[in-house]
Amino acid sequence: MSTLAGGRALRADARANRGRILDAAEEVFGAGGESASTEEVAGLAGVGIGTVFRHFPTKAALLEAVLVRRFDRLREQAESLLDAADPGEAFRSLFGHLIAYAAAKIAITEALLDAGGDRDGEAARAAERLHRAVGALLDRARQAGAVRDDAELPEVYALLAGTARAAARASLDEEAKARLLDIIFDGLAPRSHPPRG
Repeated sequence: MSTLAGGRALRADARANRGRILDAAEEVFGAGGESASTEEVAGLAGVGIGTVFRHFPTKAALLEAVLVRRFDRLREQAESLLDAADPGEAFRSLFGHLIAYAAAKIAITEALLDAGGDRDGEAARAAERLHRAVGALLDRARQAGAVRDDAELPEVYALLAGTARAAARASLDEEAKARLLDIIFDGLAPRSHPPRG
């Protein structure tokens, strides 16, 4: 059950408002980044600005809640893929999904930092939970022989983060993103011969 900042449980209509505010904030800040405003969020959510601030006392609190929800959804998606029949395809699917939605995540993160958000707050903890879920999916892909044995989570996650940021900045179309994924997964594929000395 959702709660207000003071810890009180929310009524059904307040929960619905909170959900609409978070949906609107994800859209507004995902597109406009730090230049977007809470007034735009209120307008899109169909609530007054007072309602936004009743749920989220500061812009930073709103942005952090958006990121936490976003990271939690991605973590749940990663965890749901752990039992997939094809672990390699499951890992590729999540990797591609994370790249496809990176631009909005980057814009929201930058807006959070611009609003004075805490780098080590709840969003950082939610990101760490996502990191672990991606690691579990990578482990399954390696065990299935779909990803090379020497591809560990730190370098794969760095590859994912760098690719996501580059793809977001380059505004790649879907065809280019698909080719990019092909190149990355060719590099992550198990080696058919030992590396050259």
